This record gives sequence, structure tokens and C-alpha cells, in this order.
Amino acid sequence: MSRARTQPRAHLTPREGVARAGDGERIALRDGGWIRYAEHFLSIGEADRLFDALRYATSWRQFRNRVWTFPRLTAFVADAGITYRYSGVTHAGEQWTPDLQAVRRRLESTTAAAFNGVLLNLYRDGNDSMGRHADDERELGTNPTVASVSLGATRTFVLRHRDSGEKLALDLAHGSLLVMGGALQHHWVHELPKNTRPVGERINLTFRRFVAP
Repeated sequence: MSRARTQPRAHLTPREGVARAGDGERIALRDGGWIRYAEHFLSIGEADRLFDALRYATSWRQFRNRVWTFPRLTAFVADAGITYRYSGVTHAGEQWTPDLQAVRRRLESTTAAAFNGVLLNLYRDGNDSMGRHADDERELGTNPTVASVSLGATRTFVLRHRDSGEKLALDLAHGSLLVMGGALQHHWVHELPKNTRPVGERINLTFRRFVAP
């Protein structure tokens, strides 16, 4: 990504801001939200090793609520006593592995934020997806910082402003990091749509800080 700018960030659309920002630089979005996208958070070798370790050592489950079956496989790892409820399903945290602990420490150093849980999602092909939502559950507190590490096949992540309909699509690469913060979860929703083109497996690690209700 080019670091060059020809106009102040305040006058950029989100898509222009991403195109002109440096790797990992903060990009301001409408209504007080922001994102950072670092395409090379992990080297290719690091990302390859982590993908293989998680793909075959994780206890993946396909959850179902009263209405539908989740179109992906999921696991949740967290500090002792932490649970995460969303879409009608409560996830109890499993114990941290050395690999996930290492990623957590690196993220906390990079983002200056603290995380005590990570949701793992395995998208087996383009038919697996994540529906439109916001990370606005009460246990995440006000204005949470959410850090998302992508491994495997590149998939398109879409942010959409609740009121204006303004949209930003990002192709999340193998080994990349997307951080969302500020008031973003109040005013924007996001999704990982289905992909009609052939696409390989992808693992996403979404780190969050859970607070007492």
C-alpha cells in the first residue's frame, strides 16, 4: 500500500483512506470509528505454521441455535471463567494454547490493548460465511477494540454504516491483521459474505476484551 497522501484524511472516503494509508496505519471512519489494516502482521512462514497448528489441533464445532445452523466451524478460547454469548449460543472458553498465547502477546504489544478471549472461526469454503452484525454485546463494554487475524484463503470483509449505507470492502490476506476501534461498533456493521468463486479454507482469530456485566 502506498503511504502517499494528496489531501487530508478528513476528506477521504473509507476506501480512499485504506488505499492511501500505510500498512497498519489508523484510518478514521464516519461517526468516530476507526480501523487499522496491517497486511503483513505475520510473515508467510509464521502464518503457514499457525494455520496448520490451529486447523488440526483445534476442537472445531458447528453450533446451532433455535433457528439456524452456523455456516462455519467455531471454537472459543479465553481466560478462566469467561463465556461469550451471541446469536443465541453461549460459548465457554477453552484453555489457551502456546500458539494462541504467543499471538495474544504480540497483538497486545502491537495494539496497546488487552485481550482475554479469542473466537476462532473456520471457513471451509466459499459457502461458509458470517452474517451482518456488530460486536456490541454488553460483555464487550463500550467502544471495544477488536483485533482480527486472518489465516489461509483471502476473503472479502465488508463494513457498512448503519444509517448512510456507506460501504467499505477489504480483502483480508493470509497473515493480516484488522483492528476495529472507537465508536465503530455503534454505527457500523460488518460481515464476511459467501463467495461463489472456488476458495480454500480460512481461519479467523478475533481477539476481544470481555468485561464484567
